[in-house]
Amino acid sequence: MGEFELINHYFAAAPCAQGGEGVALGIGDDCALLDLPPGEQLAVSTDTLVAGVHFPAACDPFLLGQRSLAVAASDLAAMGAQPVAFTLALTLPNVGAAWLKGYAEGLQRMAEQCGLSLIGGDTTRGPLSLTLTVFGRVPAGQALRRSGAQPGDLVCVGGALGDAAGALPLVLGTRQAGEAIAAPLLARYWSPAPQFDLGLRLRGRASAALDISDGLLADCGHIAKASAVALDIELAKVPVSAALVALLGQDGALQAALSGGDDYVLAFTLPPAHLAALTQAGEAVHVLGRVRAGQGVSVRDAQGNDVTPAQRGYQHFPQVP
Repeated sequence: MGEFELINHYFAAAPCAQGGEGVALGIGDDCALLDLPPGEQLAVSTDTLVAGVHFPAACDPFLLGQRSLAVAASDLAAMGAQPVAFTLALTLPNVGAAWLKGYAEGLQRMAEQCGLSLIGGDTTRGPLSLTLTVFGRVPAGQALRRSGAQPGDLVCVGGALGDAAGALPLVLGTRQAGEAIAAPLLARYWSPAPQFDLGLRLRGRASAALDISDGLLADCGHIAKASAVALDIELAKVPVSAALVALLGQDGALQAALSGGDDYVLAFTLPPAHLAALTQAGEAVHVLGRVRAGQGVSVRDAQGNDVTPAQRGYQHFPQVP
């Protein structure tokens, strides 16, 4: 089986590539065609993952297939968008049936979980990298953005933080842990779950939102800057899992939660009047602090001391003096 036959076999023939709601035309022509209901807007986001930068070059392709789509799809959840479709651009050093089969199966698993249809893409030869573009739909004017936070709003997240950062040394093989500790952390790294339900419930409620990819402090800094406000976070309210504490200790777990990244949990600001509706709907909303007039993001301990760490999150390109 040749290169193109392999790719067509594992991707064009996959169940997720057979169309779905909102897909008028999928794989096979020069462009795909998407249908939008009247009064809705198209949400679009692209993520590129590079071997040796965003994932180990030698890793299970099934797990990589899950992760690569999940991290891209999380951006749709952050905007309160209903998932529709995605494209995949693969750059491969070589074409192997076993790798393509594993990657395609992981991709299919996550596409099913997210409700996304594969509608096209591209392949080329080179160092291993994956570029996924996701498409969603949202009623006009209801997309969640980073720029609406107001003084008095609550600073919230949709789940425990730091597990993926704690898992990274396990993924890289530089640290070992028992199954009871390692399994839940590795699951958060390889199979993040985009918070679509929470994103939809935040429409008309949250004043600002995004997903945490580069670290709580770094990403909340984007909300603070876009909204021209300050976000105060109480260290004792930052949620961390028992597995992360068992691996890193309480202090290490909190550091991972504040600055580690790769959580793909929603962070948002919320007028206090809307909190009860979310909790009554069963959403695991954790209130970390408040929005106030000012700028930047700060962390306070129980005594009110500023304990904001110098390292706030992952930077793709370090600042040049």
